Amino acid sequence: MGYGIKVEVWGEAALFSRPELKVERVSYDVITPSAARGILDAVYFHPGMRWVVDKIHVLSPIKFTNIRRNEVKTKISARNVSSAMKGSKQELYLCTKDEIQQRASMVLQKVHYVIFAHIVMTDKANNSDNIGKFLDIATRRLRKGQCYHMPYFGCREFPANFRLYEFDEVPTCYPNIEKDLGFMLYDMDYTDPKDIKPIFFRAVLKNGVLDINDCEVHQ
Repeated sequence: MGYGIKVEVWGEAALFSRPELKVERVSYDVITPSAARGILDAVYFHPGMRWVVDKIHVLSPIKFTNIRRNEVKTKISARNVSSAMKGSKQELYLCTKDEIQQRASMVLQKVHYVIFAHIVMTDKANNSDNIGKFLDIATRRLRKGQCYHMPYFGCREFPANFRLYEFDEVPTCYPNIEKDLGFMLYDMDYTDPKDIKPIFFRAVLKNGVLDINDCEVHQ
């Protein structure tokens, strides 16, 4: 597998929500790097390592459809949860009959990607840990279809099928085409846990490949 790994993922629908559109959910054109990393974490996660997504190959055409979903309009407050933990008799529930509402979403249809990623070590790694060990475990789990929880494309309603991609060539849906996808969410900056900030980058799809190596990020 060389320095990294290739993972094929596909599904019936996906919703990678744009944070600037809050009322009605609208998906990005392709999977975001953070969503791709979330799929890899669902397959194999260890405190001593971190997945880094390098490239995303788009294997199916970008198609959108509009759906309406039932959602709740409020959430249980952190203050009520804290009070309950301290012994208060505060009831922790939402009555979906009263709180339910329908929201429109623009989602992707029939998504299909190949994710290129590699592993970097963290300061929580043990002396016996190494990149080769982690890659071997992840490869074995991918071949067996094992995961800690079912991976999903942005929302849990849209499960992601996955398997190890073991071919040299990766055909894409947009050969000889360059598409500027605008600014896209790269990841979240957890440097300050009290002030978590989103990080964006300028996404360009070249020949059906979203190359994230050495991209310039912005907050």
